[in-house]
Amino acid sequence: DDAGSASVATEVVATEAEGLRLHLSSRSRTGYAGVNETPFGRFQAKHYVDGRPTHLGNFGTAVEAALASRGLSERQRRRQRE
Repeated sequence: DDAGSASVATEVVATEAEGLRLHLSSRSRTGYAGVNETPFGRFQAKHYVDGRPTHLGNFGTAVEAALASRGLSERQRRRQRE
């Protein structure tokens, strides 16, 4: 569907948002690691724990989905340090 891919192409890939550095990926069509576009034009965030995917939710933009994934990563890192 060309309409769905157009939303990814027109959105600028942000490298940082809300004080978090986002995980970029040249292999992902969205530009973000762990973020995929659904057939409905929404963006799904996944995070992998012990090699298993964890669904984090669907979001209106790729940046929102990347923030969800990155925020979870940061929280997990903080817990491991404690």
